[in-house]
Amino acid sequence: MKKISCCAGALVSLLLSTASGFAGSELFPGITTGIPLGPPLPEGLYMISIPTYGTRTTSPNVDLFAAAPAWIIWSTPWTIAGGRLVFDTVTPYVDLSVRNGPHFSGFGNTLVEGQLKWDLGNGFFGGFQAGAHLPVKSDVGYDWAAFQGAVAVSYLKDGWDLSAAAAYGTGHSGLTGGPQWANLDLTATKKFGKFEVGAVAFASTDLSSPYAGYAQQSQVAVGALVGYDFGPMNVQMKLTTDVAEHNYGGRDTRAWANIVIPLWNPKAPDKPVVAKN
Repeated sequence: MKKISCCAGALVSLLLSTASGFAGSELFPGITTGIPLGPPLPEGLYMISIPTYGTRTTSPNVDLFAAAPAWIIWSTPWTIAGGRLVFDTVTPYVDLSVRNGPHFSGFGNTLVEGQLKWDLGNGFFGGFQAGAHLPVKSDVGYDWAAFQGAVAVSYLKDGWDLSAAAAYGTGHSGLTGGPQWANLDLTATKKFGKFEVGAVAFASTDLSSPYAGYAQQSQVAVGALVGYDFGPMNVQMKLTTDVAEHNYGGRDTRAWANIVIPLWNPKAPDKPVVAKN
């Protein structure tokens, strides 16, 4: 479960074209905290569920529930230049409501990705991934496609998890488009037996304006993480809050969960029977 819980590649497309206060990154800022993206997953099929709920102190307040209900990851038996080849896909669900105002919900843009991840030795891991957010017609998605890429590094040794993941997206120009964007997710935790505790932080920023008059947004958030390895699955709980924001209209505080479940792993080959003399 150690390797399973620290590796994943798919990130979630959560652009909310219906609410300008949440426009910006297609990858929901902070979603990879607690799940190091550097190490290669052992061969097999995995599912990660990541629900999150929070409130931004705009006027009026905006409540947002979002989830990667079934982020499916296939770690293949193939390697390229020593790196494990992995494919993944996820379709996010979003429920957004403005206090005493409009309410939007539905499935967002599906993300499909490919990854290469390496074991660099001495507890260090690293890799990259790239993919696309596919068009969708819904209240919480965009009807255009966009590219996304990410790089990740992790140090995993003696129970420590020190990880960083940086992502970039191309966005799309036009009145219904979104900006180019960049995110940075950071994790620093320590395991004590089956328990895990530590800190997380993330930042996001718009890199362009898709149309004249667009107010570019940025934010920085910090928080705490506690986790427990149940054996069949690994669960982490997080609580984060903004310490700085620009053009969001208020600061966001939210609770998260990371739930990692292995669905299938190849059976280990039987050991040959050796006759004793």
